[in-house]
Amino acid sequence: MTADVMMLLPATLPLERTAPPRRAPRPIDEARFEAFYRANAGSLWSYIYRLTGNPATADDLLQKTFFRFIRANPQAASDDHLRRYLFRTATNLAFDHFRETKRERGREIVVIDEGAHESADLRHDMMRVFAELKPRERALLWLAHVEESNHEDIAEAIGVKAKSVKVLLFRARRRLGDLLKKKGIAS
Repeated sequence: MTADVMMLLPATLPLERTAPPRRAPRPIDEARFEAFYRANAGSLWSYIYRLTGNPATADDLLQKTFFRFIRANPQAASDDHLRRYLFRTATNLAFDHFRETKRERGREIVVIDEGAHESADLRHDMMRVFAELKPRERALLWLAHVEESNHEDIAEAIGVKAKSVKVLLFRARRRLGDLLKKKGIAS
């Protein structure tokens, strides 16, 4: 073979392409996670508690939410994005919890305690009425009025389009108002 042929030969052979080695995502550092946890755990627990109505369930779902957060190791530019990711995860876990308990027991019956004080009565009545809402309605109302989230954040947290949030909030408010009227709490 001539030198010209030898130069052409390697160019005609198929090149073996290898993918660059994948880098494993680096976990969030401990100090940043601790600060993020301290800033968000309280409001997230309150949100989950209002969805489920059970402090033990809220504790469990809070733990599962942060476990999934660490395991997923989300890469984001801001803490606001991570917070929305966290609330979305908690909402999904709460909805999964409701599906599981619905399969196990059916609908839970709420027992009214007549022996409480008047100021505590209103609070307990409101909690009972809130518990009668569907989980998605509770999530919508909590995120909008307690967390003061905007429509885009609410949409991301509950898994709907941002344009749908306004209508869903209207319906949830109307249903809450109807329940309050039916219980004699509001006119």
